Formats: sequence, structure tokens, C-alpha cells
Amino acid sequence: MGCVLITGASGRIGGYLRTRLREPGRTLRLLDTAPAEAAAAGEDVEIMTGSVTDAAVLAEACAEADAVIHLAGHPREHTWREILTVNVDGTRTVLEAARRCGVPRVILASSGHVVGFRENEGILPADSSPRPDTYYGFGKAVLESLGSLYHSRFGMDVICVRIGACFPDVGNAHGMQLWLSPDDAGRLFEACLTAPEPGYRIVWGVSANTRGRCSPREAAELGYRAADDSERFAGTVPADDDSASAYLGGTLFVTTELGVPMR
Repeated sequence: MGCVLITGASGRIGGYLRTRLREPGRTLRLLDTAPAEAAAAGEDVEIMTGSVTDAAVLAEACAEADAVIHLAGHPREHTWREILTVNVDGTRTVLEAARRCGVPRVILASSGHVVGFRENEGILPADSSPRPDTYYGFGKAVLESLGSLYHSRFGMDVICVRIGACFPDVGNAHGMQLWLSPDDAGRLFEACLTAPEPGYRIVWGVSANTRGRCSPREAAELGYRAADDSERFAGTVPADDDSASAYLGGTLFVTTELGVPMR
């Protein structure tokens, strides 16, 4: 895998992957609206500044790339217009640029909020049909559908990673179920880059959590072997923490563009 384009590379997860996807002979091309930090000694990176809503920028960014990891977009709930413009149209711009440039593989950062209103019972398969809990979750459901379209119509390998909660620690009881450690994020995206002929896949982006509610099977089929477990943080979560609700998305109070609370 000679050149990997990472969109949204200056974000939190982009930062985790920048240090964990380094391989001899691999160039990481880092694209974001905010310029990434300059290359460290011995680091093989190309830094680009621009938006995924700009087709010309994406055409340049995808040129001669071997794979795209698409992380860019609003990372949480936003207005309807912004979700459509950046998260939906931006994803289509990335996929179309990749198609035109002949990039054979695209890895799309999806989210557990695609199925946020699924009841939090049992183990949920990675390809469970959408039950989004926010405009953000809706946008990620469309992202997955666009990935399916570009695979089926144009033959691209597309892997959608439904990321749970990717942070250095769990934060709350909800995170105990959905945690993805930064190190496991590196392992997962490396598996997505190197799995032979994956076709179209939806996989969960979570660690090997004892209290997990997400199926590990689909990601394991790509060669992902999680090494971390949120149970290490069990003693830090207050006993009265009620963030893990009846729904996979947790206890949600987000705001629409009209300022009306919605669960």
C-alpha cells in the first residue's frame, strides 16, 4: 500500500492513525481544512489543505493514491444543512474523486449512531439496518449507502467502519460498551487497508470489550485482532452513571437547527 490518503487527518482519530499506520514504503497523504503538523524526522507524509466539499482538491488528493481513509466531516450532531453539505455531499465527492482516479479501495468512517435507536440488548451484527438517532447518524447511514453503490456499480472495495467511541479512555458507562482504543483503531484500519479483496463490508470499530454489544466477527474476518478491553477502566466509572441507556446510542440530547431537543 504505497500511498494512503487520509481525509480529516488533523482530527482526533486522524492523529491516532497518523502515528499507527506508518509502514516502510508507505506515504500518508494528510488532507484537512486545518493544516496538519509538519512531518517529524523520518516520517513519510504529504500535507494538503482543503475541504472534502471541493472536487478539485479531492481530484488532486486522490491522484496516484492506493487507498483512501475518509474521516472528514462534522464529528457530532449539526444542522441539517451542514450534515448534508459536509457529511453527505462531501462523502460523495470523495468517492467520485477516488473512482475517477482509479483508487481501488476506500475506507469510510461510519458511526454507531447509524443504529443508535437499536435496543441495547444482545450482540448487534455490524450490518444491522439503520436506526439513526441524530442527523449525524442519518448522514453516516447515507455514507454507508453511497459506499455500497460505488462498490456495486464501479467495483471499488469499500469498507464502512461503524466506530463506537474512540478515545484514550471510556469516559462513562456507555463507553464501556463501545470503546475503541487508539491502538486498536490502528490495528483495525491496518486490517482494512491490507485485507485481500474485501468487496463491500460493514464492520464494527470497537475493542475486545467484556461488556461489548457489537459483533466482533465481521472485523475479525478482515484480519483485525483487538488487543484492548474497556474493563481496565471499570473502577473509574461511577456506580450511578446512567449513560448506558436502553438504546445503543446511549442517553442522547442533541439539538436540531431549530433548537428543538430530540432524543
